[in-house]
Amino acid sequence: MTTKKAAAKDAAKTVKVTQIGSPIGRQGYQLATLKGLGLNRIRRSRVLEDTPAVRGMIDRVKHLVVVEPAE
Repeated sequence: MTTKKAAAKDAAKTVKVTQIGSPIGRQGYQLATLKGLGLNRIRRSRVLEDTPAVRGMIDRVKHLVVVEPAE
């Protein structure tokens, strides 16, 4: 069993990423980055681990996604 403190610690390590923009007409690397994040449709969301690699990917497509803390 996990405690509330452990559950809160795990939740702090994740982010919810939602695609809000279309990659149509964008550079190829932006489409590839969205696919790497597991996004390929507008309003699709994924809960991802909050690592420097994921943050770097989010930064490359920050105009196409919204980032929230995961619940």
